[in-house]
Amino acid sequence: MQLIKPDININFVGKRKIAAIFSVLVILAGIASLIIKGGPNYGVDFAGGTLVQTQFAEATDAATIKEALAPLNLGAMVVQQFGEEANEFLIRTQESDSALKGLSQNMLIELEKQYGTGQVEIRRTEMVGPQVGKDLREKGLMALLYAMIGILIYISWRFEFRFAVGAITALIHDVLITFGAFSVFNKEIDLPIIAAFLAIIGYSLNDTIIVYDRIRENRSKHGRDGFPAIINRSINETLSRTILTSGTTLLVVAALFIFGGGVIHNFAFALLVGILVGTYSSVYVASPVLLLGNKEEDKTANSLEGSQA
Repeated sequence: MQLIKPDININFVGKRKIAAIFSVLVILAGIASLIIKGGPNYGVDFAGGTLVQTQFAEATDAATIKEALAPLNLGAMVVQQFGEEANEFLIRTQESDSALKGLSQNMLIELEKQYGTGQVEIRRTEMVGPQVGKDLREKGLMALLYAMIGILIYISWRFEFRFAVGAITALIHDVLITFGAFSVFNKEIDLPIIAAFLAIIGYSLNDTIIVYDRIRENRSKHGRDGFPAIINRSINETLSRTILTSGTTLLVVAALFIFGGGVIHNFAFALLVGILVGTYSSVYVASPVLLLGNKEEDKTANSLEGSQA
């Protein structure tokens, strides 16, 4: 299937500075959101605490649930609707010590006083200590770091070191923007989200390698054209494949996000943002980075900025 005309010639390299400004602004927006909100919104997996999933026979609201649980003196408590229906909620507290092992039963007693016997069901209870949460958080970060190091070594071996730098820059760009999106939209970060980040890294890297492989091929065929022109040619030649692959993947992820329910909602959100950003970065981040540090190639690229797409 030919989505893009074979002779298309969009000047991607000439627009690299505009793309860089856009990327920096989006990343700064995410950082600003993190600062304003006092850091990431960690789930129970990473922050520690107790999570209780409850289902009610009829629709209710968070304020009524908090009022019903007030006698338990749970301190800082977050009550959040779970899924599309207004009868299922997640109740989170920062407490996770041994004194709260019977918390779910105590909650059930208090909630039934408000809603009636048999009108409330405790569907799930999770308890994570603060030290365990900290360890999980550190291991999640180490998993991302090891993945980046492995990719750096692999790309350096398969292509050149500057190609590896370009790929890693794009991956860091993707993770930062996705991480920032979680803060902007107040999404929780837990263990499944780390898995989503690793999936995003793999997907973005695949897109980048396709472009890099075509760049290497075109360098041997069209070496006299200059490196910036080769990058443009390579991106244009792989554009149809990039759009088709990303488009079909996004359809599946969008279906998960819309219809998958509360359990995988945040996971699907991470993939949705990550695939969009990863597709963008393989074109506007990973490839233009190859021009950095080479004055002659960068000068040639600058001459393309005024040309029409």
